Amino acid sequence: MNKLIWHNPTVTRKRRYKLNRHRSFMLWFTGLSGAGKSTLANAVEEELYKLNCSTYVLDGDNVRHGLNSDLGFSISDRKENLRRIGEIGKLLLDAGVITLAAFISPIREERENVRSLYPHGDFLEIYCSASLAVCEKRDTKGMYKKAKSGEIPEFTGISSPYEAPTRADIEINTGTLPLKNCVEIVIQEIQNRNMLNNLMT
Repeated sequence: MNKLIWHNPTVTRKRRYKLNRHRSFMLWFTGLSGAGKSTLANAVEEELYKLNCSTYVLDGDNVRHGLNSDLGFSISDRKENLRRIGEIGKLLLDAGVITLAAFISPIREERENVRSLYPHGDFLEIYCSASLAVCEKRDTKGMYKKAKSGEIPEFTGISSPYEAPTRADIEINTGTLPLKNCVEIVIQEIQNRNMLNNLMT
């Protein structure tokens, strides 16, 4: 077996910071289906775009159309799904891109495993907190109804558990707050942590 050796690039992350005039980091949105993860992630990306930031949203459904199309929804497949996303995020981090990942990611330990891939300060977990009732009301596809009738096995929040974060970096009640306010909370927290204030000149 050939030994794999990591190749150190000549264009470093720091040099990409200088080109982009901002640092890179991961914003990880977690919550029940219908909690507003993708909606919030895309709205935050829009605000960052207005600030001339280089960004990319990794959405759960979109990724399963391509890279993770070979995975199902068993416990092992979900674990592998998150592992791959974590590794993609690391590459984007090195590329100098602010990444916004919107995934249910129901198991606390697996979210912590993803967090451990990133240097301290480069990963923010954002808990989109919305009640099951609100999520069911927003479910235009009828997924919760199908899960309750047994048509969809292992559906998070119904037949499969969701372990809420115990130390999320940001917790937002996306079930009651207007989207505009949710975006403001995320942007303000990023600014409070000086994640956008050290633009390279």
